[in-house]
Amino acid sequence: MLKTILNIIEVEADVMAIEVIPEWMINLDDEDMAFIKRFIMASGSLKHVANQYGVTYPTVRLRLDRLIQKIQISEENASEPYIVLIKRLAVNEKIDFDTAKILISEYKRTKLEGK
Repeated sequence: MLKTILNIIEVEADVMAIEVIPEWMINLDDEDMAFIKRFIMASGSLKHVANQYGVTYPTVRLRLDRLIQKIQISEENASEPYIVLIKRLAVNEKIDFDTAKILISEYKRTKLEGK
């Protein structure tokens, strides 16, 4: 009986943990989460993270900058999923920055015309 109660509490704790995941974190992929974990475990040392990945400091700095951009995008445009998608594609270099600006500008213009 006690084991059953503990299992129920454990399951409820897992469900509660899932419910409090911030929106910005939900939009990150597994690679981003792994990077964040390494960064935290390295006490925020980019040099240490670079050594772990076997890359240069500037490479890790660029990765961190892109991660920061992803989080900012998520927070700035939480109510505009299309804009978040376009910005995420640009940050992930799936589309170029100029194309992203055109798509977002056109989307905003079309949305204003519809009002």
